[in-house]
Amino acid sequence: MTEKAVIFFDGVCNLCNGAVQFVIAHDRKSYFKFAALQSEFAARTLVNFDLKVSHGDSFVLLENGKVYEQSTAALRVAKKLNGLWPLLYVFIVVPPFIRNAVYKFIARNRYKWFGKQESCWVPTPELKSRFLG
Repeated sequence: MTEKAVIFFDGVCNLCNGAVQFVIAHDRKSYFKFAALQSEFAARTLVNFDLKVSHGDSFVLLENGKVYEQSTAALRVAKKLNGLWPLLYVFIVVPPFIRNAVYKFIARNRYKWFGKQESCWVPTPELKSRFLG
């Protein structure tokens, strides 16, 4: 396993792919690695964790051997980004059932609002080292 944190994302979702590109642009220390939830790496790595949602329906962060999902994962990622983004972590005090209700509403509508691709996004050669599986 890698000592970096790994973000697992829906590889065919345009919103998710945009989020990955956003994280790359604001992660100057290259703290995060990435893997599509549809990848073999994700299947092998996440099989031993009890995910709250069905595979492929969540933004998942694996950090220090622990899995975070949905809004908690997103807030933990924001906390590590450059600029003012870590300020969003203040929302961690909002109860998860409220945060995740908003997250789930967006997740349910992500394909309708942002579309989806026929296959997973392929990173540029310069970014390939940050993607697993």
